[in-house]
Amino acid sequence: MLYESPAPLAVDLRSVDDRDKPSRTDTLTAQLCDLIGGPVGDHAVIGRVRFWTPMRVLFAFTLVFLALSWFGKAACIQQAPDENGVLGLDWNDGRQYVAMCYSDTVPLYGAERLDQGAFPYKKQWMDFGGDGMPQARYMEYPVVSGLYQYTAMGIAKAWKQSALPGALEVVIYFNVVAFGLAIAWLVTIWASALLAGRRIWDVALMALSPLVLVHAFTNFDTLATAFAAGGLLAWSRRRPVLAGVLLGLGGAAKLYPLLLLGPILVLCLRTARFGDDDDPLWGGLRSLRAAGAAIAAAAITWLTVNAPIAVLYPRGWWEFFRLNTERHADPDSIYNVISSFTGWTGFDGVLGARETPSVLNAVSLLLFLAVCAGIGWIGLTAARRPRLAQLAFLVVAAFLLTNKVWSPQYSLWLIPLAVLALPQRRVLLAWMTIDALVWAPRMYYYLGTDKKGLPEQWFTGTVAIRDIAVVILCALVIRQIYHPEEDPVRRDGMDDPIGGVLNHVPDPVHSPLPALLRPRAAAPAT
Repeated sequence: MLYESPAPLAVDLRSVDDRDKPSRTDTLTAQLCDLIGGPVGDHAVIGRVRFWTPMRVLFAFTLVFLALSWFGKAACIQQAPDENGVLGLDWNDGRQYVAMCYSDTVPLYGAERLDQGAFPYKKQWMDFGGDGMPQARYMEYPVVSGLYQYTAMGIAKAWKQSALPGALEVVIYFNVVAFGLAIAWLVTIWASALLAGRRIWDVALMALSPLVLVHAFTNFDTLATAFAAGGLLAWSRRRPVLAGVLLGLGGAAKLYPLLLLGPILVLCLRTARFGDDDDPLWGGLRSLRAAGAAIAAAAITWLTVNAPIAVLYPRGWWEFFRLNTERHADPDSIYNVISSFTGWTGFDGVLGARETPSVLNAVSLLLFLAVCAGIGWIGLTAARRPRLAQLAFLVVAAFLLTNKVWSPQYSLWLIPLAVLALPQRRVLLAWMTIDALVWAPRMYYYLGTDKKGLPEQWFTGTVAIRDIAVVILCALVIRQIYHPEEDPVRRDGMDDPIGGVLNHVPDPVHSPLPALLRPRAAAPAT
């Protein structure tokens, strides 16, 4: 008897051997699969489901965790009357810390004068610091993040004046902001899934990350992760100009996406050679031209976005840079951790509220540059060219570890890069869980011991554990760079799925780089 398919066969006819099977290759996933019937069978038909494609499953996971993250912040947008009967937010008795629902977006609505309908960078107000002296203040965020807040404020005010169900304006504002941030994280998931290629299920760690539960709506950082992931996707598709534009926009939201240009340049320098322009592998100087195009596009985009604000409102535009220069070591920086346990007064000694920590600024910058130089040396001299995601993760991790500020939501920056650089689910889940759990002692430290909060060392101790976990991740990435046979991504003949013009390009036989910066051994053929 003959049977016919009820519909035409899918265009993608790859066999199960061409696909990543986490239930077979990953012990953690295999154990979890026991709850739903065990690993995929030997004769299972993979990739033929019409609706629940891997991308849609990842979106479903992401939406569930984003919803849970919103509910985690919802306690901080509860309304209650004050002693005069005026309805306001219920932040009484440190509720934002006890309920661990704190989000910067809520207090910033009033602190940045958005509640007055003010345009960021134009509006000025006076702030009285610990010394009692007035100081002019402006919007403290980069341009894209500031304009995003302004747009959300406009939507919130329009909603408040409409016939739609109402609430406090700040509550509507928070929900509008959260909706946009959720879309940005979905974009991050989408781009990362495409970057992961046949290992698309690695991205489930992003969708189900404990850090998303805690920090998706703590600040505005998912805007930057979306631009960064989109920039890497464009680079992987050999569109360097678009990659530069997206990374430049990301740098105008948070500066970290611009750091990704460094690894791109290092790897393109490694493959540079004076060869035939008709090289089918896009080797030779083509990689350098691509890197130059990306860097130039990023610079032009960043300047184009920033220039109007800088020209019209120079003091307001400069506020972000001024505050970051004058800012002291944050509680979650490695410098404060050392001070907390040793009593060290810091590189600058005891400073007043508005005194600039000049020595700390210089030391943190020099440390970061030194670590970047080491990462660049690894990228140039490793026997086999590292993958772009590996170097990108190392650079961003180095920035966070050496910087004087590591705001809790900055850890979101690492998630896509870590998943692409080190697809080891058990290790990554352990780090994400540790990092997410830092939120609890942080909140109860901010509550204060006078209100039954935690002493400082309970918080700084967990920060130290978090930092150690990130250092371990860096060590594992470096190990896989020097032992590429242990890299799961490079199995089955893969090279660098997000390498773009670098993918499958061999190192030049006669490199223009000095001998100290050339690979230690010939890279194996790919």
